[in-house]
Amino acid sequence: MLLFTPGPTPVPERVRQAMAAPTIHHRTPEFTKIFKEARELLIDFLKMEEAVMLASTGTGAMEAAVTNFCQKKALVVNSGKFGERFAQIARAFGKEVVELKYEWNEPAKLDDIKEALATHPDIDSFFIQICESSGGLRHPVEDAAALIKGINDEIVVVADGITAVGVEPIDTSNIDVLITGSQKALMLPPGLSMIGLSRFALQRLGDGSGYYFNLAKELKKQREGTTAYTAATTLIIGLKEILSILVKEIGLDELYDMTDRRATATRLAMEAIGLEIYPQKPANAMTAIYDEDAEAIRKVLKTKYAINVAGGQEHLKGKLFRINHMGLIEPYEAEWVCNAIELALDDLGRRKYDATASRVFCESYFKLLED
Repeated sequence: MLLFTPGPTPVPERVRQAMAAPTIHHRTPEFTKIFKEARELLIDFLKMEEAVMLASTGTGAMEAAVTNFCQKKALVVNSGKFGERFAQIARAFGKEVVELKYEWNEPAKLDDIKEALATHPDIDSFFIQICESSGGLRHPVEDAAALIKGINDEIVVVADGITAVGVEPIDTSNIDVLITGSQKALMLPPGLSMIGLSRFALQRLGDGSGYYFNLAKELKKQREGTTAYTAATTLIIGLKEILSILVKEIGLDELYDMTDRRATATRLAMEAIGLEIYPQKPANAMTAIYDEDAEAIRKVLKTKYAINVAGGQEHLKGKLFRINHMGLIEPYEAEWVCNAIELALDDLGRRKYDATASRVFCESYFKLLED
């Protein structure tokens, strides 16, 4: 079965082998060495001043960002389940929330952000997804962050990059807190989240807030090569291995280029066989297709062609399917997915198969490679 869901993503064999080594204690010189190497690679990977690892899924990192950096009032962009989640977390901790709501295929508008800041001058933090994976949408995060800092540089800008980090270059010039998770472009099992911090975020952090997700307390320990509480040892070993591959061996420019070619070629192939790309501004993390037969297509892909893609949620359940582009995916695997989708349309009596998707994907992918 080919796993093409936008998280969890397949774990490379070399990384699995690294994580299969005998378990070691987290309070030992041996693990401290591994931890320090992983941390150094992570800071380089995120392009931030500092970084913290948490033994939690990405939602834990989202909560940590809210509790440590929102003092009173948050401005939240909600274009899907994960923007909605930021607002829910903030309210759960008694923070005031100004919520900018959009359709799940609609990116945030800078004018709306500007108006919200003018109406609510006491906003102290801003929360947005780089890629809102509910609909495969890319928000104009860098532009929004620059706008906010130009209006009030005391506002902490928090960007959820869980399905964006490791997918494309992210300009962190005006981003203070950058969140990511292990099971997406980092190709690890779920259970580890990471937070990049800017110099301004470090200044605002102070003594931190909360107990388990107190980032100041955690950062102090991690600078010493350990963790405040039990480390996710196996995942951190895996993180060191995958970052060695991505940062040192492949290189981030090549990683981003491969992902962009794959995403672009897939979208062109899907449009060539008459399918509709859902978001107005697609993210390279995935291709989201709007189709009334989405569930039937997914079923055929899984049962006949051994491909597992994700569906839609809430009002898009049964009307959306999402094809992953995160991680190290061979072009022949991505091409087979496009080909299988065209075959599934034929199986459903929608379109006679003529290999258009495969042809367009290959022509586009390898032409982009030449360019």
